[in-house]
Amino acid sequence: MELVAEVAVKVCRTLHMAESSVCQQAVQLFKRDVITAWVMSVLRPSEVCGLLLGTDCGHWDIGSNWNITLPPVPKPPVHPPVPPQPGSPVSRVLFLTDIHWDRGYSPGAPATCKEPLCCRNHSSSGGLHPSGYWGEYSTCDLPLHTIESLLQHVATSGAYERVYWTGDIPAHNVWEQTRAQQLEALTTITGLIRKYLGEVPVYPAVGNHESAPVNGFPPPSVYGNLSSNWLYHAMAQEWEGWLPTAALETLRTAGFYAVMVAPGLRLVSLNMNFCSTENFWLLINYTDPAGQLQWLVKVLQEAENNQEKVHIIGHIPPGICLKSWSWNYYRIVNRYESTIAAQFFGHTHLDEFEIFYDEETLSRPLSVAFIAPSVTTFINLNPGFRVYQVDGEYPDSSHVVLDHETYILNLTEANKRPNEVPRWSLLYSALNTYAMKSAYPADWEDLVQRFLRDDRLFQTFWFLHHKGHVGEVCQESCKTNVLCALRTGRSNDLRLCKDLDLSGKPAQKRKSLC
Repeated sequence: MELVAEVAVKVCRTLHMAESSVCQQAVQLFKRDVITAWVMSVLRPSEVCGLLLGTDCGHWDIGSNWNITLPPVPKPPVHPPVPPQPGSPVSRVLFLTDIHWDRGYSPGAPATCKEPLCCRNHSSSGGLHPSGYWGEYSTCDLPLHTIESLLQHVATSGAYERVYWTGDIPAHNVWEQTRAQQLEALTTITGLIRKYLGEVPVYPAVGNHESAPVNGFPPPSVYGNLSSNWLYHAMAQEWEGWLPTAALETLRTAGFYAVMVAPGLRLVSLNMNFCSTENFWLLINYTDPAGQLQWLVKVLQEAENNQEKVHIIGHIPPGICLKSWSWNYYRIVNRYESTIAAQFFGHTHLDEFEIFYDEETLSRPLSVAFIAPSVTTFINLNPGFRVYQVDGEYPDSSHVVLDHETYILNLTEANKRPNEVPRWSLLYSALNTYAMKSAYPADWEDLVQRFLRDDRLFQTFWFLHHKGHVGEVCQESCKTNVLCALRTGRSNDLRLCKDLDLSGKPAQKRKSLC
């Protein structure tokens, strides 16, 4: 193990993948888990090389095709969506994702540095620009006082039916994190949410940064000290007041759960780390790890039988998951389109969405995965959060998203007055800004078509995509790739992007920044 670690450090330093000290610390942190996963896998040497260094070194393809089993129950007839009657109740759902609290953030520290994360009290200076009090436009995460300011604001800005919170609590200093630090972040942020939101129900999901090392989420078949029990059990303890016993049981086992959140509405919280291309533990089992998708089918069928609607939350959007996982999930959404009222994700730190179409023709939009922007500034962003307006609680409610609003803290203005209470403000609402009639799947498909024809409207989206702070114009191949990502709810499928080419170059699969 030590010999492999020495080689990994040398490769990291030789290829200038990171600073020498970061290479050393990262390898020491990851070596036990990664090497154990390799030993338990069936990878050949060329595949290991391809995994580490890319296709020039060897071919690596995690997973051949596999299929989950759907019940032999016919899909119910699909009915066009019907807008709620005027005056019907509307639920406000607060959505928080990618908080990324950096306990080492230090106002005045270098905003540019040699490490992967800057604005820290021990950053090596790479420039003269100091970090601001409330946060910084750079490769920086947030100080605790900015996160607390956000929670103070939402606590006094209106009532919420519930909170969806989709993970990534710790910062991006992944080369030096310990389990104890990850648990401190979990308890600290959970405590602040309880403090400021009081009795509002909160429904969390597991992010990829909660583990140590990052992205390391073994399937439940891995026992002992290498398992994720240390994390899931701590989450169950911290979130016990928010979740019932049955939900806590599956959370402790594999990090996912289902719960009734209102009459006629279930919530499913998925552990999207079991679809992550960066979860090295999937080398030993990539076929529906933990049986999560088969469990999801069971939950959805029960909901359909009971004429209930379902909201799905998770961290990583399905369109950037492992291919077979993503395509199976797409198939499930197709089958249960009349039951799944909405999907909510985070992870990319950007404001975007993924449209799902009928599998037969890929022409009828039937669902949307909403991807909300991050709380953190990483990278070059304003801090932000999202509020969804959802068809409310009454008999026969659709529980679909009716609109959403995005709020930000303008760092340029806030950092001019570090001693004053910062002003969190509305950046935009979807229906007003984009002149949408409603927020049904067909309306989002129509919006993509309008982006294609109207570049001015698209540049508005590009500005909002980055939470009101963008340094460059997106044109030609950039625009093609962005629009392709909005249309492609399953990974490695570019068939819906053929008519989007503005530059003569093929669309590329988007990559996660996180």
